[in-house]
Amino acid sequence: MSSARWKQSPPGSSWGEFGPDDQRGRMNLVDTHKVLQGIAEVKVGKTFCLSLPLDVPGGQSLNPRRMPPRRYSVLRDGKSQGQQGFCWSYQTEDPDLSDVVNDDVVLMSLQYSTQWDSLAHVGSHFDADGDGVAEAVFYNGYRAGHDIRPGSEDPEASADWARYPGPEAASLGIERLAEHGAQGRGVMIDLAHHLGRERQAVGYDTLMRLLEADRLEIEAGDMVCLHTGYADTLLAMNRQPDLALLHASGSGLDGHDARLLNWISDSRLACLLADNPAVELVVPKLLHPQPLRQPRLPLHEHCLFKHGIHLGELWYLTELARWLRQQGRYRFLLTAPPLRLPGAVGSPATPIATV
Repeated sequence: MSSARWKQSPPGSSWGEFGPDDQRGRMNLVDTHKVLQGIAEVKVGKTFCLSLPLDVPGGQSLNPRRMPPRRYSVLRDGKSQGQQGFCWSYQTEDPDLSDVVNDDVVLMSLQYSTQWDSLAHVGSHFDADGDGVAEAVFYNGYRAGHDIRPGSEDPEASADWARYPGPEAASLGIERLAEHGAQGRGVMIDLAHHLGRERQAVGYDTLMRLLEADRLEIEAGDMVCLHTGYADTLLAMNRQPDLALLHASGSGLDGHDARLLNWISDSRLACLLADNPAVELVVPKLLHPQPLRQPRLPLHEHCLFKHGIHLGELWYLTELARWLRQQGRYRFLLTAPPLRLPGAVGSPATPIATV
């Protein structure tokens, strides 16, 4: 326990499990042994890209707070075009040089498409000080306003978007996961194969039945992938998402099932990765006879806030899931580092599965 950062931790949480100052959570379980286990699953050397194109979903209708990528040519000498269209040439500096060069800039939400959530992404209001007043805190007691705070505005920024600095995670930033490497043994749970692509919340009983049917075991440190088919459905819409169809498509974990949440933490899996937008199904606020403070995303709170379990969303898993089932396999080597972007609360990813 850290007397400096918290006096009490959330009930059932694992704060302090890897030390009071830990910032990697359950990814600490993905050690050299787990990397070697992943490597041992490579039998044929075939690879699968588990990322959607980063301009998918398309537009902002799926999540109006997240902006798709916009690319710009890099300015050179105050101009965006050179003699070769958007290329520029070193001949402007020396006529004897033959190089023709393209550079570009991208502006996008870091969690627009295939992504990792850092442990700074979701926290909760909790009385970590034990004084009867709830503070905004994150995994291992890191504090909003101190450890996760507003970024600094660039006084020389010319674009309007740059005048609104985003959060800066001095602790729990996504670079902690990048420094780890995010490589280990992946395990595929193929919900789509068993349940189809109709929207349904998967609770503990259903998940255990599917694991038994596929003779699938989850061990400590496994990087667990959930294939629902959602990303495949989204990709087929060619950047014109049909919200009605998407909201009726694909399964997700039931974040309101306490037994499921307990299994997630008790199984000691390292991370949860899904091809849907949130891993869990987002449902309207539950009604209680009397008002009760509750999270909108209970699985996010349980994983990111209480146990340091990273989440990955909108991964593309269909081709890998089908190949594994055809081969009678469910394990593989997973390599999925995020951007090493200090202070970011999320990151695009281009995960690779090797089988």
